[in-house]
Amino acid sequence: MNIPKFHETLLPILKTLSDGKTIHYNDLRKKVRDTYYGNLSTDLLELETKSGDPIVLNRIGWGKAYLKQAKMVEYPERGLVRITEKGRKILEKGSLTLKELKLDKDYVEHEKIKKIKKETEGEDDNFDLENDSPQDLIDKGISAIDAEVKAELLEKLKNIDPYYFEKVILKLLNKMGYGDIIETSKSRDGGIDGIINEDKLGLEKIYIQAKKYTENKVREKDIREFIGAMSGDTTKGIFVTTSDFDEAAIKKAKEAHHKIVLINGSKLVDLMHQFTVGFQIKNVYEVKQIDEEFFENS
Repeated sequence: MNIPKFHETLLPILKTLSDGKTIHYNDLRKKVRDTYYGNLSTDLLELETKSGDPIVLNRIGWGKAYLKQAKMVEYPERGLVRITEKGRKILEKGSLTLKELKLDKDYVEHEKIKKIKKETEGEDDNFDLENDSPQDLIDKGISAIDAEVKAELLEKLKNIDPYYFEKVILKLLNKMGYGDIIETSKSRDGGIDGIINEDKLGLEKIYIQAKKYTENKVREKDIREFIGAMSGDTTKGIFVTTSDFDEAAIKKAKEAHHKIVLINGSKLVDLMHQFTVGFQIKNVYEVKQIDEEFFENS
């Protein structure tokens, strides 16, 4: 036996989850390895990636990630995995190739989000083994991983509790350096989810509005109401959403006498990634180069 390609682990993962029970991610990887790839030689089982993760487990992990993109498995809680009804139907069918998965409508939609993000950022993640330098390949690989986790985070933000989403935004702003942030009472927040005091006495304030949408865009009416809630108290505001702003909303924010910063879903996950909010560092790779000064006196 050879070490399986990541896409060869798709069906074994679904079979392992077929009892419908929730299982921890690491336990799932080990169970799939022991059940389906236990006959691999010790040398192959002990082969590791540059970051020290066993290659077999790493590829099972990527298989799980692709299944999640196609909504064949879900994460009910942090670190836990469970098969979905869609995953059960795939099991009944009895086969799942990488080509079939990439044609799945949920996977295609997931890839669209990634593609839009890369085009917005002007990134090219097409690997050219003949013309790319090793550094180019590393950079493109990291960009591909970043785009993947950002798309996954955006999907998660769209599905969390609205009140917790507001807390996430306040945590992000705090991490960005806005230290004195007041969370407003939900019973009478007047459409304002938080207030930033720019000075110690609270004379200069920034109002925060967080809107969690799955599909709908923020409309002009939402911006108008936000401006109304700000009037007489401050001239600065931050409006955050998991979706986007329609043209009328953007125009209203630009024409307002207030200074309003609009943060859509794409910009939000960029900021969360930059300030490591909702993310954790998984691997750190060390790349060495010749120390020219070491040889200057040789």
